[in-house]
Amino acid sequence: MLKQALQQTLHQKLSPKQVQVIRMLQMPALQLEQHIERELEENPVLEEVKETEEKAEENRNMSIEEYVANESQTRAYAAQPVVSNMLDFPTLSVKESLHEQLERQLGFAHLDDRQNTLALYLVQSLDNDGYLRRALPALVDDIAFRWNISSDEKELTKLLKIIQGFEPLGVGARDLRECLLIQLKHKAPSPEVKTATGILERHFNDFTGRLYDKIRTKMHIDEAEFDAAVEEIVRLNPKPGAVIETFDDRSTYVFPDFLLEVKNETFNLTMPRYTIPNLRISQRYEQLLKKEEQAKTRSDRNTLMFLRQKIESAKWFIDALKQRQDTLMRTMQSIIDYQHDFFMEGDESLLRPMALKHIASVTNLDISTISRVVTSKYIQTHFGIFALKSFFSDGTVNESGEEVSIRKIKNLLMQFVEEENKKHPYSDEELSEMLQKEGFTFARRTIAKYREQLNIPTSRMRKRS
Repeated sequence: MLKQALQQTLHQKLSPKQVQVIRMLQMPALQLEQHIERELEENPVLEEVKETEEKAEENRNMSIEEYVANESQTRAYAAQPVVSNMLDFPTLSVKESLHEQLERQLGFAHLDDRQNTLALYLVQSLDNDGYLRRALPALVDDIAFRWNISSDEKELTKLLKIIQGFEPLGVGARDLRECLLIQLKHKAPSPEVKTATGILERHFNDFTGRLYDKIRTKMHIDEAEFDAAVEEIVRLNPKPGAVIETFDDRSTYVFPDFLLEVKNETFNLTMPRYTIPNLRISQRYEQLLKKEEQAKTRSDRNTLMFLRQKIESAKWFIDALKQRQDTLMRTMQSIIDYQHDFFMEGDESLLRPMALKHIASVTNLDISTISRVVTSKYIQTHFGIFALKSFFSDGTVNESGEEVSIRKIKNLLMQFVEEENKKHPYSDEELSEMLQKEGFTFARRTIAKYREQLNIPTSRMRKRS
């Protein structure tokens, strides 16, 4: 028997403004500039305040009551002085990371806002080698929890296939077999490629187990055909993400999001606004809205509704810019306070171990928010430009009980390798013993991991005759 019943449930749902703030938090300065320009083009109610108008604008009375009520909040972000010429500002040429390169390619994929958000999350979930190690059902749950977006495995799979077509080929794979097959798929058709594809698709376990005779028998191919196919396979890259680090000529110019000056041993942190103009509601449309408030015809009422929607959208956008600036400033100030000695002296050995959770607890912000803030953001100091991510590292404790950043351990490894005798380079075991003499105890496999992260070859590869 069918029964009707009332049931009360509680759902977490992000408002459009919250979604807008989250998206803007991730944007570096140049991307934010493009986003603002696009918003100015799409919303006729929103306009930029020219420098000559700013002083007069501060005393101008707005005619829309709703805007007056929020005016102090929606324009507070515009309080910083403007740097008029971006080209006069210090810049830094840096290599694109794997995730930055993939995010840039997303812009050419012709995705709508929803698809772009989901695809961006997939890109951010890839490890440094370019693999998606997490299961899609787990990502579906994360997306629903964090962004209140209902998705499914089928939708994420479709977007993942798009990402798998990006450069470097092989990214987005969930295992080695899929990574190699993606690369073979983009090769020019040939008998060798066809055979290599068959080996990986149907006999991968036998191939990794070196059961070559068994494969040849099952595929009915001779030794020459098999060897030609294997030659195609060994040319493929098992770690497509790692290749990004070897592209010395792949660089882009970045502009610092923060300026830090030290005067009389006091920090002065600012956010240069060369890319963030002062925005306001157009006076022309304010007057038009006031005129249309007496609307009588259907056409006039439709115009009134359109204007109200655009003004509300403009208010949201201005407020989102303010929230973005406030969040970035809170986060950066907390990082400076935490790493005070480093920012004062510029000595990397003074960097304290710091994780996202440390800054999240100080700012009372979510860890995911801190992660978005530090992504692709830079700070200009009196001793250089640094990526915010570079200030975060795990820590260890030495024999005296002092907490030390892993960055210091890696610097020691670099120093040991640079000073070694190239005819007899240190093995990982020897490097581990040398660190132990400095008061740090690490297993050989941990040393190997740090060495790989520093792109230091094995001792056999470093050896010179």
